[in-house]
Amino acid sequence: MKIKRKVLFLQGPTSTFWRELGQALKANGHDVHKINFHVGDWLYWRSFNASAYFGSIDEWEEYLDNYVEMHGITDILYYADRVPYHVVAARVGKVRGIRTVAIENGYLRPDWLTLELGGMAAHSHFPNDPEAIRRIAATLPEPDFDVRHSHKFSVEAVHEVTYNLSSYFVRWAFPRYHSDKYYNPLVDYVSFLFRLIRSGKEERRASSIVDGLLAGDAPFYVFPLQLQSDYQIRANSTFVHMSQMIEQVVGSFVAKAPQDSKLIFKLHPHDNGYENWPKVVRRVARRFGVDDRVTLIDGGDLNAMLGKAKGCILVNSTAGLHALRKHCPTKVLGIAVFDIPGLTHQGDLDSFWNAPEPVDQDLLDSFLRAMAASIQVKGSFYEPEGRKAAIAEIIDRMERNRINMPGCYVDPPPRLARARAMGVPCAKPEPARPAVQTPASVVPISRM
Repeated sequence: MKIKRKVLFLQGPTSTFWRELGQALKANGHDVHKINFHVGDWLYWRSFNASAYFGSIDEWEEYLDNYVEMHGITDILYYADRVPYHVVAARVGKVRGIRTVAIENGYLRPDWLTLELGGMAAHSHFPNDPEAIRRIAATLPEPDFDVRHSHKFSVEAVHEVTYNLSSYFVRWAFPRYHSDKYYNPLVDYVSFLFRLIRSGKEERRASSIVDGLLAGDAPFYVFPLQLQSDYQIRANSTFVHMSQMIEQVVGSFVAKAPQDSKLIFKLHPHDNGYENWPKVVRRVARRFGVDDRVTLIDGGDLNAMLGKAKGCILVNSTAGLHALRKHCPTKVLGIAVFDIPGLTHQGDLDSFWNAPEPVDQDLLDSFLRAMAASIQVKGSFYEPEGRKAAIAEIIDRMERNRINMPGCYVDPPPRLARARAMGVPCAKPEPARPAVQTPASVVPISRM
């Protein structure tokens, strides 16, 4: 028998997906609630049963604890598990026995979404034991890797800009909202426009370099850069700034890599250009005396490069899964769900250049089957049919308690101890907090 859920939505993706998922849950007989934190939240929900939170981040835990008790909440859904409000929600959910669910862009991109209990990366409950993964996957079908739900970047960009700039220009409506954005939105988008102006020239240069690498005999390594603003860098790695990572990697490359090899950094397609990574890479390469062997490209075919590269180094980008599927040896410097013995290089970076551990194809197949069946959902935030497909599957898994199933839930999160040993920010034990006291009458809830 289907159990009626009482679902609380917090912040969601920059699309109509959140609203449509809420409406579908309501149509299926579940109670749906929403808390808006700024104008962008309100603009993209504009639906039923929404409350506005006007308090500070310090008052949020008590407010949320009161809210979930008053409404009997059984599930909390949020997009991006490291958003400060969502970190608190996960803690409240754990204390209260409420199911917390992180929904994000998929590990198996381009047209997959992530659906995980609790959190991702260091806080992922997905197993990291190779034999357990093999057992789980033994009876599971092959994933559907055909791209069925693609969308133009311009569609995503319009939603992103609308969501964030509406909140920025009307921030007086929620004056105590704690924005954890790395860049001021105006700086972010104006910088990206300048990068777009140069994109044609940079793409031609990148394609020329990639063609030369593919046609030549010199060994090369690829490093797909991530966004400095990404929580995967800020929360799931030890690097405060990616320039530290670039310096560390180039230093190791100079000391240990074959003398005739090259190192190619590839700029993230959505990088705003503000940090001027080409200049950073040139400066570091020049200081180490390898400016003829180390370069950065803005464009080019990453999959083609991974098909021939001697290795791929990254912090924790999902590009690592593309590398593994190309049988390209991969070294992870941060915390990633796919950083598992048999898939990625488990030794240190210095040992990777000359003796990278190979990819176990059988284990990779098992890993992909287990992931697709348990914490990945085929679909899209932006393409209509992709939204419809993903929403139907998410609701089915929620109603049948199939999130992280079959068997793909390990508690405590199996990567957490290693993350803590590394000093990864999101894995640091939280300071002791006094128990939240629930007053006889809960705090009033404003409607918006």
